[in-house]
Amino acid sequence: MNNARDPAGSASFEKKTRTVAIDAIIRHKAYRPTFKQSQKYKQIVASIQAVGLVELPVVIPDRKNPDNYYLLDGQMRLEALKDLGATEVECLVSMDDEAYTYNKRINRLSVVQEHRMIVMAVERGAPEEEIAVALNLSANTIRSRFRLLDGLCAEAVALLSDKPNCTMTVINVLKRMKPLRQMQAAELIVGQNNYSSSFAKSILAATSDDQLVESGTPKGKPDGSRDQLARLERELEATQRRTRFVEETFGDDNLCLTVAQSYLANMLSKPRVVQWLAQHHADYLNEFQALVSSSLLLPTQPSDAGRTHTRRQ
Repeated sequence: MNNARDPAGSASFEKKTRTVAIDAIIRHKAYRPTFKQSQKYKQIVASIQAVGLVELPVVIPDRKNPDNYYLLDGQMRLEALKDLGATEVECLVSMDDEAYTYNKRINRLSVVQEHRMIVMAVERGAPEEEIAVALNLSANTIRSRFRLLDGLCAEAVALLSDKPNCTMTVINVLKRMKPLRQMQAAELIVGQNNYSSSFAKSILAATSDDQLVESGTPKGKPDGSRDQLARLERELEATQRRTRFVEETFGDDNLCLTVAQSYLANMLSKPRVVQWLAQHHADYLNEFQALVSSSLLLPTQPSDAGRTHTRRQ
């Protein structure tokens, strides 16, 4: 079986999977005994029972004992397989012992992507009951997720489509607003990287009635007055705009300052220039020397550059 998940990362994984004994896989962390009561674990068990293992665990061979493997990703899947009586599992074999190397190459499903998956399955003729069994959800929940995006504008959907932290509760809160307000709220949520239901409800509470789909309906009890929430929202939006401006201009500004610093360092290496500045513009000389000696703008040293590159891999 070829590793089709990430062709660009083929150098990080063996091209073929291996069948490994579950008892030969060593786990790095231990879950609490109650994790098997979680909804996520029950979904994994139900999915394996219904359609088999969809995403393979990721392991790396033990260099000291080739018969053993260290687990990088998939502990819940292994526990589910053990509970279902399996003794072996097909695995992706990594050649890099950093767990994040694998995790950064995959994107967990967001609720929007899950909705599209359910819609596609239904359109292809899969019964709702079978989908519900595979995901360990009720048929009513499958129907509600099928209609998840009804009433949500396309711009808000685009903003939230790849955000795994965005929940159904947040989307349902946004659907109580009109399209323009939905887009503003989605931008605020993404900009602050805050996908909590309380934050979404605070935005809803700060929304005027004429921006609601059904004006006059209860909006919950916010922690502060509507005026305070609206003021906070304006301040957050202003902060986001300033942050985006800095992000857009930082590269150019830093390059210009680095070039200027290098030029000044070259000029101050000439004794005649330093002597003339000391005699005629001593204040300028002090500023120039302070700028040249500053480490904030100096180009990254080779050793540091290597470490920076490693972190970004």
